[in-house]
Amino acid sequence: MSNASIYDTPEYESLRDQIARFIAKEVEPHAAAWEEQGFVPREVLKRMGQAGLFGLMYEEKYGGADSDAMTNLVFAEALSQSTFAGFIITVLVHTDMASPHLHHAGNAAQKDKYLKKVITGELITAVGITEPGAGSDVAGIRSTAKRDGDDWVINGTKMFITNGVHADLYFVAAKTGPGKRDISMFIVEKGTPGFTVGRALKKTGWLSSDTAELIFDNVRIPAWNLLGEEGKGFYSVMKNFQTERIALGAMAVGHCQQALKLTLDYVRQRQAFGGPLWDQQVIRQRLAMLDAKTRAARAFMYHCAWRVTQGHDIVQDVSMLKALTGELVNEVVQTCQQFHGGMGFIRETAIERLWRDARVLAIGGGATEVMLEEVAKRY
Repeated sequence: MSNASIYDTPEYESLRDQIARFIAKEVEPHAAAWEEQGFVPREVLKRMGQAGLFGLMYEEKYGGADSDAMTNLVFAEALSQSTFAGFIITVLVHTDMASPHLHHAGNAAQKDKYLKKVITGELITAVGITEPGAGSDVAGIRSTAKRDGDDWVINGTKMFITNGVHADLYFVAAKTGPGKRDISMFIVEKGTPGFTVGRALKKTGWLSSDTAELIFDNVRIPAWNLLGEEGKGFYSVMKNFQTERIALGAMAVGHCQQALKLTLDYVRQRQAFGGPLWDQQVIRQRLAMLDAKTRAARAFMYHCAWRVTQGHDIVQDVSMLKALTGELVNEVVQTCQQFHGGMGFIRETAIERLWRDARVLAIGGGATEVMLEEVAKRY
């Protein structure tokens, strides 16, 4: 399957090759053990940071590369060629979902304190938005932050927080006023009194990613830790969803590409009914159609990233992309698993892992139904 695109450049190919080498050496041979332990080792993340992969869109003065959304998409898609989605999401939460809040809204002092260490992987980040009663409905969060002299005091609970157990730095959304959208973002460091990991959550997939409940019990932080303007956090979250949802689309497309590759190899070798499964017309045609859909989704994804670089408001397009790829990846991976027969149901196989890991891509980061409503209300 060719991945040639009008958006390709020698620089993008070099980045893809660099990440492919990293995955082949540092991830695929070792990540089965990470699935058992439930997190990606810190030294692996630090090696990615030292390789310059954690700051592609951030300022050069902090060690970043000052790249654009296209380069960032190339990174996310290349990373998503790994068959271990728990590793992928650990990285993408750090690069595309959590630390962008510091990049976009942080003041000079906050960036001076944290951003270089974020880019080198010395500090790993998480973002605390989702709660037990509020996921895609960001305006429904109930955690509060109240001003008390020179401090803010945070109370509440966050749920399903990726990197929640092992992160060092958390960007936390809390209500700071009576209105539904009176939300502010705060910087909370691990170890702050009153801030605890309630429990590590056991998931169906993404097993090498640590996911947690976070509890804030009268967590007192300096006023300095307010990230951006008071009451503007809702809009910061909405703005960053554009980056996050393109990254999740890249995960989905990467899973589709890997599942199709694994399955094409398998059906050409697997003997049944007097020959390889590839001889069965229904299998050839189903895989061809799924490849066509994957290529179409990939082209739309790159178009979305290009439009971001042009400064366009693409909330509708990105919502379409998230809905489309979240559903497509489940169709592709389940069909590919079906064509593996019994082996597709064996825990040690990559296709079974992709099947488990793909399911959440129609849920996390904006469920399909929520995304389609975002599309519909913009017609």
